[in-house]
Amino acid sequence: MTRSATTSIDLNADLGEGFGHWRLTDDEQLLSVVTSANVACGFHAGDPAIMRRVCLLAAERGVRVGAQVSYRDLAGFGRRSMEVPPAELAAEVAYQIGALEIFARAAGSRVSYVKPHGALYNRVVHDEEQAAAVVEGVLLAGRGLPVLGLPGSQLLAAAGRAGLPVVTEAFADRAYTARATLVPRGRDGAVISDPDAVVARAVSMALEGTVVAESGERVPTGASSLCLHGDTPGAVELARRVRAALESAGVEVAAFS
Repeated sequence: MTRSATTSIDLNADLGEGFGHWRLTDDEQLLSVVTSANVACGFHAGDPAIMRRVCLLAAERGVRVGAQVSYRDLAGFGRRSMEVPPAELAAEVAYQIGALEIFARAAGSRVSYVKPHGALYNRVVHDEEQAAAVVEGVLLAGRGLPVLGLPGSQLLAAAGRAGLPVVTEAFADRAYTARATLVPRGRDGAVISDPDAVVARAVSMALEGTVVAESGERVPTGASSLCLHGDTPGAVELARRVRAALESAGVEVAAFS
């Protein structure tokens, strides 16, 4: 069913993805476009100085701060599959949220939600035990934070059972399978590189709640938030184009939290 053109959608991006002198994302420019910032908490990227800076910039612009939690994998940017015992994973998720909360509060803001990153994000789509561990970590951190994830995932199911608010997201620059899951990054065509296609997919996701899968069929996305990857070439200009296209289509761009 086509949504009303007066619908609202959040734009989120992965920010703070650097370490020391190394920088991957243009945080300052992206924070002028997005409404929610998924801030790396030090396990896949980010360090205390970067976390503090991004929180200050986000607070200045009225952008919501989210904790982007990950497996402990700086060398692999959090994109390598890891076997972490559930109790350990829960503690590490809580640790990451708590670290970011210090800098968010110092900036006059708060951590508003939690989103897994990379291999952890993909794992908790189907792994019930790891999904439950992430939710346990969110509960340990307190405040009943919303959890951002893929529709139909084990993560959102576990969060819902625990009484946490759930927020569904979609990826305009990622290919989808016929089951409405993301095509693994290791496969050809997993990342959509054509800017025009990304913009068109973003508008379709917002207005119709669907996207064309790699099979050619339309599949539901049902997203309340669209993720704009900040580590792709031309990320800032693409983000600006996506936001402009959404607003031109009558979509209100606003934070979900």
